[in-house]
Amino acid sequence: MSRPILATIDLQSLRHNLTVARRHAPNAKTLAVIKANGYGHGLLRAASGLAESDGFAVLLISEGVSLREAGYSQTILLLEGLFESQDLVTASQHHMSVVVHSEPQLLMLEADRGRHQVDVFLKVNTGMNRLGVPVGRFWSFYDRLKACKSVGKITLMTHFATADEPAGVADQFSRFDDLTSEISCARSMANSAAILRYPETHADWVRPGIMLYGATPFDDQSAASLDLKPAMTLASEIIAVQQIAVGGSLGYGHRFTADRPTRVGIVACGYADGYPRHAPNGTPIAVVGRMTRTIGRVSMDMLYADLTDIPEADIGSPVELWGSQVPVDDVARICGTVGYELLCALAPRVPVRVHGQG
Repeated sequence: MSRPILATIDLQSLRHNLTVARRHAPNAKTLAVIKANGYGHGLLRAASGLAESDGFAVLLISEGVSLREAGYSQTILLLEGLFESQDLVTASQHHMSVVVHSEPQLLMLEADRGRHQVDVFLKVNTGMNRLGVPVGRFWSFYDRLKACKSVGKITLMTHFATADEPAGVADQFSRFDDLTSEISCARSMANSAAILRYPETHADWVRPGIMLYGATPFDDQSAASLDLKPAMTLASEIIAVQQIAVGGSLGYGHRFTADRPTRVGIVACGYADGYPRHAPNGTPIAVVGRMTRTIGRVSMDMLYADLTDIPEADIGSPVELWGSQVPVDDVARICGTVGYELLCALAPRVPVRVHGQG
């Protein structure tokens, strides 16, 4: 590694965060959500850190195959289900469970006539209005799945739209509970936010996502206050230093103009590495372990850190973009986005080191 940027994935933090999820939902099984390349942490790296989970939830059937080929034997759930008939063949061969949320998926299972069998999570649309069977068609879908020879066990599921907001989950939970409480099937409702705040939703399977990676699902509560530890640290170094006089500007578009003599560190990290281009002046950053701010516009390969109050910083000084000192949620908040997006955006060109194996 010649360019100094580096992402470090801490498997012990993943293990710790899984323990937190289980502590909040002790009577439920845990489906660790590792879609989107393990939220940017790497699919198999995330699986390694979360190996004690009862199952994994992924998006792509290729992700499920990769997990099986790596030796993982627990439940694997395809969160968007089947897209074509070959998916059913592959899912059955690799003992994956599939979400059913639409008529074409149900027809696909019925047309198979028992040649391949999969366990099914029947997803009900209780108000998210994204994926899911309408409440009014639930019983029709449920009865057809029970009669379908290609369907093994059935689990009932829904997804909350506002578990992380003041509106909460009451309406959706009540709708789902009224519909399913008398059925003997297992149920799954709770995402990270619901796991942490709404124990009544834990049921049989919980589906933690962002909390496993050490970021918060809430705007009003930090990850640290929830006892969550960041699993990814994005770090780099100062590769050049500039001195800007009062009135001087820097970077594309001269988005920063100095109102005092300003010492500037050029950091080897840019939007091609996954750092948000729209990060404004004042985005938190740490240099030699001291908090400071970014200034100017983020470019493809570099960004600017204000070193004026850190005289000891110089070329080669370490920089944390996010991690244990700079929470990814703080960077995301000032950028008008969420920690999920920043973690998932880590670019393939960034070298990755894994800590805490074994």
